[in-house]
Amino acid sequence: MIALLAVGVYMHETKSFFLYSWHKSFGVLIVVFVVWRIVNRMKNGWLEPVRQYTPVEITLSKIVHWLLIIGTILMPISGMMMSGLGGYGIPFFGLELVAPNPNPDDPTKMIPLNAPLAQAGKVVHSLAGDILIGAVALHIAGALKHHFIDKDNTLNRMKGADISPK
Repeated sequence: MIALLAVGVYMHETKSFFLYSWHKSFGVLIVVFVVWRIVNRMKNGWLEPVRQYTPVEITLSKIVHWLLIIGTILMPISGMMMSGLGGYGIPFFGLELVAPNPNPDDPTKMIPLNAPLAQAGKVVHSLAGDILIGAVALHIAGALKHHFIDKDNTLNRMKGADISPK
């Protein structure tokens, strides 16, 4: 997800159109992972804290985690809305999930399937991207704070270590 955010910013800033197909393909793939992650979170709940946190830490943690969850579902869905409904299609590693809709008079231009919804997708994709970048930065900052300042096992657990008492 972090790589897709970085590539998305790079593509937007440099107009690197050759990356769009890859970006869209990995975005579709991310949806599968995100849905699995959300179902897993709903089924298993949140992990228990590794120590007693302050009320501010608990609140910030919940806000950041919800921003990450909401952002990771909004980004690919809004991207697919923007691209698919905008007439640009949705490729998936060489397959066309939604075919492009080129203008017969000018094949370099696309005919939107639903311009208002494509525009809404574009706005949400841009806004969610900015929010998600901020949430990822806060998540990283929080993990580093736990590791270097609090010296607890939060970062180790995030990396997949078994931190349960033996």
